[in-house]
Amino acid sequence: MLREGEVRIPSGCAISGIMNKKGEVFSGHDIIQSIALMHDRSNGLGGGFAAYGIYPDFPDHYAFHLFYESAEAKEKTETYLNMLFHIAESGKIPTRRVPSVKNAPLAWRYFAKPKPDALFEDESEDELVVRAVMYINAHFSGSFVVSSGKNMGAFKGVGYPEEMGEYFRLEEYKGYIWTAHGRFPTNTPGWWGGAHPFTLLDWSIVHNGEISSYGANRRFLEMFGYKLTMQTDTEAITYAFDLLLRKQNIPLDIAIATLAAPFWRDIERMSLEKQTLYKAVRTVYGNLLLNGPFSIILGSNKGIVALNDRLKLRSLVAATQADVLYIASEESAIREICPEPEKIWAPRGGEPVIGLFEEGGIQK
Repeated sequence: MLREGEVRIPSGCAISGIMNKKGEVFSGHDIIQSIALMHDRSNGLGGGFAAYGIYPDFPDHYAFHLFYESAEAKEKTETYLNMLFHIAESGKIPTRRVPSVKNAPLAWRYFAKPKPDALFEDESEDELVVRAVMYINAHFSGSFVVSSGKNMGAFKGVGYPEEMGEYFRLEEYKGYIWTAHGRFPTNTPGWWGGAHPFTLLDWSIVHNGEISSYGANRRFLEMFGYKLTMQTDTEAITYAFDLLLRKQNIPLDIAIATLAAPFWRDIERMSLEKQTLYKAVRTVYGNLLLNGPFSIILGSNKGIVALNDRLKLRSLVAATQADVLYIASEESAIREICPEPEKIWAPRGGEPVIGLFEEGGIQK
């Protein structure tokens, strides 16, 4: 008979993140160690990483990472990309043989800049990239965009995260932000495109939990031209941040309060000015509210934001040591790579942990 403490109930996936607030780069070794410690939180059906600052030779190019399931898909997609972008360099993403990683698609990357004549009237370069990502994922069978930001990239697939780290040789890269995910899918398929992180432009999301409001979130996002094709609620979170922060230029604190909104009873205790603001946000963006248990790490070239649901139904721990911010599902995953942090704490439900680059650090 099993007793309490002899069975591990991991409450789903594992997430981890490391950021150097001065913008100094470091290898992917530590993030692999951190996420590997939480091996039992995933089941081998998805693992992945996002890394920022890894392409210093192409800082102003959009770095497209794509997966292809056939040569025909690659040919059609490249024809489309060459219509919209000047491709400075392209090639296979380096990998190594890992016996447990099977049926991997072809992983290819492109460093690209939009062609001026490909832009619609008043369309920004970012918006062209978003349009291209949505079109490829929706219309090119056997092709899907893994990441599309500047000086960053996502590396993911079917397997445990430490296997993906080894497969993509991430210890050979150096970045100033790393995030990682170990997946334990419950109601969505385990496939290469469905692994985390989910990305768009410089945004990346790793997520532990389940968003019960996915249907309402998806319908709201589709009104703004987003096409959700990856069969997972995490994709909706990524696009929601893009809509609020980039397209509508909403301040970060308000965007956070939109997705993890305060309870009405808490709003009623606020000052009249804040009540008016938060009630307006709930009215306009009510269909973007994330319901259900979750903890997430949002990465970008400006820093990282970690957040969990208002009831804190998924664990989240943060720590700092000198210029480094650590975030993980478990304290042990932080202490594995930083045994004696200066400060360590568990954020309250709905309380964000925000790490932005210090003066003199990377500013994008």
